[in-house]
Amino acid sequence: MSALDVDAVQAFVTIANLQSFTRAAEALGTTQGAISVKLKRLEDRLGHRLIERTPRLVRLSAQGALFVDSARDFLAAHDRAVAALSATRRRFALGIAAHVAGPEVPTLLARLNAHDPTLTIEVRLDNSRNLLDAFDRGEIDAAIVRREDDRRDGEVLAPEHFGWFAAPGFVHRPGEALRLAALTPLCGVHDVAIHALDAAGIAWTEVFLGGGSSVVSDAVSAGLATAVFSCRLAPPGTIEVSQKFGLPPLASSEIVLLSTLSDMQSRQALRTLAAAFREHRAHTS
Repeated sequence: MSALDVDAVQAFVTIANLQSFTRAAEALGTTQGAISVKLKRLEDRLGHRLIERTPRLVRLSAQGALFVDSARDFLAAHDRAVAALSATRRRFALGIAAHVAGPEVPTLLARLNAHDPTLTIEVRLDNSRNLLDAFDRGEIDAAIVRREDDRRDGEVLAPEHFGWFAAPGFVHRPGEALRLAALTPLCGVHDVAIHALDAAGIAWTEVFLGGGSSVVSDAVSAGLATAVFSCRLAPPGTIEVSQKFGLPPLASSEIVLLSTLSDMQSRQALRTLAAAFREHRAHTS
């Protein structure tokens, strides 16, 4: 068998990551027709159909599922070989909102490093508002944040759903102010929560303020208070208590990726980041 075509393998992996010929073409800056031609060339070379496509669904075939991890390794090895020719390290500053960062972060960092080993990756964890300010000042190259109401820019990575969480033994008696735990400085998610309580006429009081999401999780797990968390990041062992205590529903939001980087290397890094995030969410949802 002759050597695999890097562009054809890249087309296949991008289709597999995004589960869409349209999004794959957009990510690679080409057309659906060109993507299809590259995929067919690879399938003909391997002698197997790799992608199954219907009007409503794009998914890996059985042979594609067997090949996809090796294809990613092939691309990573190619990128490392090319990167080794350059001694210049590039800095990539990424901001991740503290209430967004979850178990996908190691996957994002590993995929970025595999994509471009010459990157010096700088990660800043903060609340969305501070990261948006830093992004607007040009201090970070990209930011993964919860969408703010007054901003419509950014690439949507995934929806984000919220709930009221507390320890199973947490007690809230009718007529008492709801005991809350929150980040300090306060974040947009907390603002949404207290506005919902005020609109429902439910009294509340802050009994715990923590300087990081992990310590707020600890306070909730210890039974000190209830707090709003993304449903995917609720502290282990806690339960959703909105129905139990008659708490108001919370509007869903979106996780978005912001960046103004335009050079080819940076765009490829951003595509890698977005694909890794979506892929991890798909495997854990």
